[in-house]
Amino acid sequence: MHPDVHAFFDEATNTITYLLHEPNGSACAVIDSVLDFEYASGRTDTRSADAVIAYIRAEGLDLQWVLETHVHADHLSAAPYIQEALGGQIGIGDQITVVQETFGKVFNEGTRFARDGSQFDWLFRDGDSLMIGQMRVDVMHTPGHTPACLSYVAGDAAFVGDTLFMPDFGTARCDFPGGSAAVMFDSVQRILTLPDTTRIFVGHDYKAPGREEFAWESTVGAQKALNVHVGAGRNRDDFVALREKRDASLAMPRLIIPSLQINMRAGQMPEPEDNGLSYLKVPLNGL
Repeated sequence: MHPDVHAFFDEATNTITYLLHEPNGSACAVIDSVLDFEYASGRTDTRSADAVIAYIRAEGLDLQWVLETHVHADHLSAAPYIQEALGGQIGIGDQITVVQETFGKVFNEGTRFARDGSQFDWLFRDGDSLMIGQMRVDVMHTPGHTPACLSYVAGDAAFVGDTLFMPDFGTARCDFPGGSAAVMFDSVQRILTLPDTTRIFVGHDYKAPGREEFAWESTVGAQKALNVHVGAGRNRDDFVALREKRDASLAMPRLIIPSLQINMRAGQMPEPEDNGLSYLKVPLNGL
């Protein structure tokens, strides 16, 4: 099966939102949506999500799922906004509860913040499947970047979130709470057991040095041969040493503080205070 995939690239956060469409029908899913956010003013904007919504409407598609590969630390999710406009169920991995427990403590959320994943419509376990019309999508638990990372596999298309990037850029960082380079290596090996012709759709692209254009699609075969972090037979110990050294040199993502607080709530804002406004916390020296 060769499903149709349409990509929307957000240059402000280097995020790719995907529209996954069954080959012979109208059903579709949105994967890793973006809510635009200006940190300095605290203002959100829906132009990126509106572009996705407009495309779905123009093509006459039926949105059935709004899927997250993980709780993103570098952009805000537009899942509830898209759901309100077009319907569909919001899904994420069942290990979201681990992420909620971890960051519920970091942000001192108190007892009103549920840590059971109930903000989402569906929690997927490793080995689960979902249907987009007549197209089956298999769910793989691929932790390492975060404990709750999933990859979605539909026919010859795999959506791997932040587990793999383009071959010339490598893999995602593993130094957030609950992350693990060793676990990441094992997750990547699972992905690389898919057929070599499987299309790999990555969650971000940062245009590796020497490359002029942004890119987000490769193949399992290309990743095996060319990925600068895990390709050409690199072993687990060498990968862990490389990944941990690189992670130690990286700054925190620019939008990590608002992203985590909102995304662990399935894209919903914190509960408004008595003046009708929602507020975000900044944990001083907490990350």
